[in-house]
Amino acid sequence: MFVRLALIFLLVCLQFLPVCLGQTSPAGISPETPAATVSATNDSGAGALLLGTVSGTVTDSSGALLAGAQIELTRANDAQKHAARSGADGRFTFPEIPAGPFQLMISSDGFAAKAVPGVLHPGESYVAQPVALTVATAITQVNVSLSPVQVAEEQLKDEEKQRVFGVLPNFYVSYDPDAAPLNTRQKFKLAWRMTIDPSSFVIAGIVAGVQQSQNSFSGYGQGAQGYAKRYGASLADFVSGTFISGAILPSVLKQDPRYFYKGTGSKKSRVLYALANAVICKGDNRHWQPNYSSVLGSFAAGGISNLYYPAENRNGIGLTLENGAIGVAATAGANVLQEFVIKKMTSNVPRDNATKP
Repeated sequence: MFVRLALIFLLVCLQFLPVCLGQTSPAGISPETPAATVSATNDSGAGALLLGTVSGTVTDSSGALLAGAQIELTRANDAQKHAARSGADGRFTFPEIPAGPFQLMISSDGFAAKAVPGVLHPGESYVAQPVALTVATAITQVNVSLSPVQVAEEQLKDEEKQRVFGVLPNFYVSYDPDAAPLNTRQKFKLAWRMTIDPSSFVIAGIVAGVQQSQNSFSGYGQGAQGYAKRYGASLADFVSGTFISGAILPSVLKQDPRYFYKGTGSKKSRVLYALANAVICKGDNRHWQPNYSSVLGSFAAGGISNLYYPAENRNGIGLTLENGAIGVAATAGANVLQEFVIKKMTSNVPRDNATKP
């Protein structure tokens, strides 16, 4: 009996031993509950300690507070961006930012953007140095790329200013050996400018006067009527020759009607170059080729002259060949003068060629 009572007492003591030792709680709360609560509390506190705050102030270069500036906060290996705007006092704040390196990108209309790096420590309230934005300077770089037609137009304007003794046109000479080729419109423009130049009418008058004094083309007669006919024929020769050799055929055959000044080498080489240019020329492809435009133009103009020269002075094919040959020879002689004499008397020679001999 005593043994049985002793065993029962022992069992009761063993049952209540945890209570006596303070390892249980009233109201039937399990022993694990307090531990779980403490653990959760500790984890929450640790997480809070890993966050911090980033703040700062934005000003302009004079130090005046800048409101409405856009601020973006980015962190390494974090795609998320935190955005804010500066207030009326220029201040901005980013709360609850994870600790670690970060970068602020500050921008505002009319100002150059600025990047500010920093490192936020756990639980820190990071205050960035005042960020001063400078006024954006718009630097516009213009790349001027002219087309060949535009380049030729600018060069043509320079050539139309070239005059011997400042009076006689010297338009059909290029002092730039690599001048851009002329298009059809520019070839006709140059021919027209040459035709309507006052000097053309004066020269035609001089030629008519010489012819009348020598009684050339006697079928025209003498007196004012004879002079007028000679004047008209001389001017017609000039106009037809200029347009056929300088515009129509060069456009059809794609050749350049200008003389390209050489200016270098021995005198012999320059003379040969000038003479050769009566029968060769540059094509619009900038390659040298037979000068069909000038040669055929001279003979074509000679043939046309048969239409208005006196009947008794027309020699059919003979007059055509004579006038054509005269035209080719005159071109060769003019080229030699261009190479050695005329440049020295020409005004408004392009400056970049002024130093060439």
